[in-house]
Order: sequence, then structure tokens, then C-alpha cells
Amino acid sequence: MTQLGLVFLGGGLGSLARFFVGKYLPIQSIFHVPLGTLFANIIASLILGLFMGLELNLKSPTNFRYFIAIGFCGGFSTFSTFSADTLALIQTNRTLEAFLNIIINVILCILATFVGIYLTK
Repeated sequence: MTQLGLVFLGGGLGSLARFFVGKYLPIQSIFHVPLGTLFANIIASLILGLFMGLELNLKSPTNFRYFIAIGFCGGFSTFSTFSADTLALIQTNRTLEAFLNIIINVILCILATFVGIYLTK
């Protein structure tokens, strides 16, 4: 399968997974922080960290990079929704919740990526 095909397939599967996380999450938000977006970004960061660790340790084939890292994680994570959610909080005068959303997303996603890399050692 070509690189483009792998990205396409992975992105489609990631987008479907993202849809189901947002649709079927029992709790939609805590302190107005959208949990579907947060969970999708954390899970994608963890998967990407696991992939990065495996690639560093095992020299995994490049095709996995196109399918998992670029395709699936790209389709599953959602920076644009995170940005829109944060802007909506700001526009509704929920500035504290907006900054909480930013801090929680950034810190937990970086931590998830680190955990993913760490787990492969």
C-alpha cells in the first residue's frame, strides 16, 4: 500500500474513533472542559508516544509511521476542536475555564506522550 493510502486509511479510522469517543462519552465536560476532545488528544498523544518509543527502540518499519503517527493519530486527535472549544469558552466569558482547558490539554498530552515513550523501554 502506498504512503498516501496508509495515511488515508489511518486517518479515516482515527476520525471514526474520535467520533465515537465524543458521542458515547458518558460525561461531556467537567468545569466546562470538553472531555471528548481532552480524552481524544490524550489517547492520541499516548499512542504517538508508544509509537515513537517503539520506533526508537525497535526501528519499526516506516509504513507504520504513515498509518499510525500521521494517519490514525492525526485523524483521532483534534487541535482544531480544542481551539474552537477554548475560543467558545473565552467568548462566553469563561476565561478561567478556557485557561484551565489549555493547561490541562497541554500538560496531560505532553505527559501522555512521555508515558508512551517510557512504556516502550
